[in-house]
Amino acid sequence: MKLESLKVFVVGNPPPAFGGRYFVLLKLKTACGIEGVGEVYAATFGPQVIAAMIEDVFVRRFEGRDPFQIESIWRDTYGSGFSLRPDLSLMGVLSGLEMACWDIVGKALGQPVYNLLGGKVHERLRSYTYLYPGDGEGDDFYHDPERSAARAAEYVKLGFTGLKFDPLGGYSAYDPRQPTQEALERTLRLVRLVREAVGHRADLLIGTHGQFTTSGAIRLAQKLEAYDPLWFEEPVPPESPEQMALVARATSIPIATGERLTTKYEFARVRASGAANILQMNLGRVGGILEAKKIAALAEVHYAQIAPHLYCGPVVGAANIQIAACSPNFLILESIRRWDGFHAKILVKPIVWEDGYVIPPSAPGLGVELNEAVALAHPYAPGGKLHLEMADRPLG
Repeated sequence: MKLESLKVFVVGNPPPAFGGRYFVLLKLKTACGIEGVGEVYAATFGPQVIAAMIEDVFVRRFEGRDPFQIESIWRDTYGSGFSLRPDLSLMGVLSGLEMACWDIVGKALGQPVYNLLGGKVHERLRSYTYLYPGDGEGDDFYHDPERSAARAAEYVKLGFTGLKFDPLGGYSAYDPRQPTQEALERTLRLVRLVREAVGHRADLLIGTHGQFTTSGAIRLAQKLEAYDPLWFEEPVPPESPEQMALVARATSIPIATGERLTTKYEFARVRASGAANILQMNLGRVGGILEAKKIAALAEVHYAQIAPHLYCGPVVGAANIQIAACSPNFLILESIRRWDGFHAKILVKPIVWEDGYVIPPSAPGLGVELNEAVALAHPYAPGGKLHLEMADRPLG
């Protein structure tokens, strides 16, 4: 079996664009006609540039190779251009191509990927969602305590037992910063109202974006302890796990991190420093499915857990489901609401969500198929903003 061709789809995510402005999706095809889908979570260059990177890596490292040889293809790509280090964009590209290889391998063998990585140990996967604005609501929703509390109660009624939100304000290229008294008061009020709205029917996941200094994060964490969050996510920027470890030692709230990290090497630094006990790898960036399995094993020996991160499209979501299903130390899975809206439309059959849980598919490979007609009908216009943008000025 040999990899023969590649298609890349840069898909604009229509309003309300939950999960990002665009999805970079791909299909690999073998000479014998088996197709596999993948998704790249790379946000550092425009998506058309990322598409060109995917084509370049495919031609140099994947074309003509046996998709079963994932370890050797991975090593060859990881060392491409004398790198052998966690290059964020290269690893995003490698992740999408690697997960497509797993999709092909699973289809060739007639097995879901989780059966090729030890077998399913979770029949259903507990999921959480961000608190998202409703129809007609703007971005000011995210920092409105009353509206956030009302939405939290709605999601609990739907069946969610985990709710994530960032009550801390925007994030900037000039972070980390010290929280102001006004920011602390606003944050605590929002968390208090959400906790009162849901009681103990749901865990609260404080989803920060590395806004604060080490001392600022410790101040805030100690004030948040009264509301018993399941985690305090990325309390400081991810560059220095040693500083994050100081936050972890100063609070009873579990620390979670990983959406901006890639490869087992960066996650090993997190564990070696004691920075976090919940690892949030995103399978469209971390290095792919096999790399995520290695990180899950690394976490397991430290009694740490995994909570796959999702801020992208449903193909990464499908890969997250596969790794969660076969990992004994799986904690909770990020959903974009109930996998409805455009996340359902762009797949031939949507991901199955029932009463707060995702049901792992029994179909071979990743268990999802891309609806090419929908992907082609929603191109992302060149020159738009990146997937995520930080404020270009210091924030108070």
